[in-house]
Amino acid sequence: MQAYTVEQVAEILSIGRDKVYFLIRTGQLRSIKIGKLRSITDRHLAEFVASLESDPR
Repeated sequence: MQAYTVEQVAEILSIGRDKVYFLIRTGQLRSIKIGKLRSITDRHLAEFVASLESDPR
């Protein structure tokens, strides 16, 4: 299992860091917290992308 920082996820998705935090805060993107560090696993990222692909918009 791979874990990414918020900054790495922002770069992977080509979005801003604030947008990643917004997605986490609204429950659209799951994450884990270890101490003060927020991390997103590869599984969380895959689930998020899959939810975008299945969104009928």
